[in-house]
Amino acid sequence: MDDIKVTDIKRGLGEFVPRPDKAASFATLKEALKKAGYTLASADITVSGALVRDGDTWAVEVTPWKQRFAIEGADVDKLLQGIEAGGPIEVSGGWQTVGKDAASREVIHLISAKKLAAVRINSGTVAGEIKPESLLPEDIQVALGGVGNESGLYFSSIRTTSPGLTVYRGGAVIPRYFYTRQHLGNLKVDRQALRLGITYTPTPVLQLEAEIPYQHTSFADGSRFGSGSGFGNITLWGKYRFYRTLETWGDKQAAMRFGMEMPTGKKGAPGDASIAVPDFVRQQLSPINGGFAFHSDLSYSQARRRLIYGGNIETTLRGERDGFRTGHELRVNTDFEYVLLPFKYQRPGHELFVSLETSYSYRNRGRLGGRTVAGSSASEFYVAPGLQFTATPRFVIEASFQMPVVRNLGPLALRTDKNLLVGIRYLY
Repeated sequence: MDDIKVTDIKRGLGEFVPRPDKAASFATLKEALKKAGYTLASADITVSGALVRDGDTWAVEVTPWKQRFAIEGADVDKLLQGIEAGGPIEVSGGWQTVGKDAASREVIHLISAKKLAAVRINSGTVAGEIKPESLLPEDIQVALGGVGNESGLYFSSIRTTSPGLTVYRGGAVIPRYFYTRQHLGNLKVDRQALRLGITYTPTPVLQLEAEIPYQHTSFADGSRFGSGSGFGNITLWGKYRFYRTLETWGDKQAAMRFGMEMPTGKKGAPGDASIAVPDFVRQQLSPINGGFAFHSDLSYSQARRRLIYGGNIETTLRGERDGFRTGHELRVNTDFEYVLLPFKYQRPGHELFVSLETSYSYRNRGRLGGRTVAGSSASEFYVAPGLQFTATPRFVIEASFQMPVVRNLGPLALRTDKNLLVGIRYLY
């Protein structure tokens, strides 16, 4: 990808010189771009070599590999007039690979040809029209100027579920650190969590995900204090992108996602000797929110020039574990992104995104000991400004700070005062 020079970001045009140490293949180039998240719509190639007769057709043979490019087109004989077989020639035209595997051959649909004084060894240039294939990059989900992928121009919301996918037949490793401050009366709670996300995209419309959380919690209530650590529940996800449309300087997509939260986390909570609070409050200090849980999610995003906006609706149905669970939950998130840098956009890479995300959640009453707990419901609205920086086409750094705007919680629900997220995304 570093060898491709984007010449026209608005029209999605790029240019590169094929490597001199191997034969050139349109099909191989197209597949390589597809893995990086692009569709190669078309390519024109310029090749110098010797004009040869290949059966009933003409071809240009490139040294030193003796690779032949068949020459086709309605005006081949006219364009080759005056050039003898074996003579040096430079041809230009549309490039394709015809056939598969051993039967494949490279074909140039001739546009122009000229006789050379001598063959220029290893000379050639390819100009192509590149369009986003499966935004990663996950996923790079925005096509500025028609060039984008889920790893080149990277857009993926930080807290809001994105409908984009990672690179086709690739994925991402996403470690994230969260710091959360909560309180309830005199009780002060600090949570530090590391969540490791791993994604893989086996098809252009399907993405598989897994998230493994680990949490350290410390708390204090006047003269009493304590702490605890442990793994949270592992969640497995499947995302299906059912809608995608590309436009010049634009991209629209929608996806549905389903997840199963497994009861694998540490379920222990601080005892009465550690802190004098009701049992339901103590249970909220553990790394889990209950047992098995089913998640469903519907997301949409749209890009227009430098502005990207989207949102998602997520529902969570929770099961009990040892008689405890927080309430079932409905969450609505929105995301607004703007490509702040670079001011003059020439090629994908080194973008700085600024974002503003909002989150509304409603959680009904939880259960403890097989009974519904009065005063455990919660209704909250948060805003979260954030930054994303594409350090390289496959490495993204991001940060987000979430703060409450409206909180309507029962007397037994912990209040979140602030939440800091710092993470990276590495695409493979």
